[in-house]
Amino acid sequence: MKLIFATNNENKVKEFRSMLGDHFEIITLHEAGIDIDIPEPHDTLEENAREKSGTIHQMTGQNCFAEDTGLEIDALQGAPGVLSARYAGEQKLASDNIAKVLTEMEGVTNRAARFRTVISLILDGKEYQFEGVSQGHISTHTMGEKGFGYDPIFIPEGADRSFAQMDLTEKNQYSHRGRAFEKFVAFLQSY
Repeated sequence: MKLIFATNNENKVKEFRSMLGDHFEIITLHEAGIDIDIPEPHDTLEENAREKSGTIHQMTGQNCFAEDTGLEIDALQGAPGVLSARYAGEQKLASDNIAKVLTEMEGVTNRAARFRTVISLILDGKEYQFEGVSQGHISTHTMGEKGFGYDPIFIPEGADRSFAQMDLTEKNQYSHRGRAFEKFVAFLQSY
């Protein structure tokens, strides 16, 4: 089965392909000849994921999926949430976003946080959604060079290292995207 992945984020494509193996073929927007940046105007991950998959399905008529992910920090009342990619501005620089979070978290003892991913799949014209959550906490400083986004400051529950200190296989064991993706793949395999 061939699916268009409605993203321009190559890191997310790598993660999904590493989890999917050879069962399905993921086509990126670039590979599909689509050069657009789909807006994320909504207040929820669910609506933003639906916006992205719906846009690509309207353009192509093909089976496709999209995801939206947010880091939700308890002490920041759930921020950055849907604004995770552009928390420190429209330039969408991970280093700026991390610096802003660490500054806002200075002296805060409750460092509980979670990553949440929602996948929106449009298959044969019908939408299905899958959610994955990774509970954890925010470190006081960056740790590790791997991964992307907030990975250097997020330590998942049950681990003593940040996502940025893990290889993809290890990260996928804890990952919100990995958990959403397991549900997504199980659904596709039973479809």
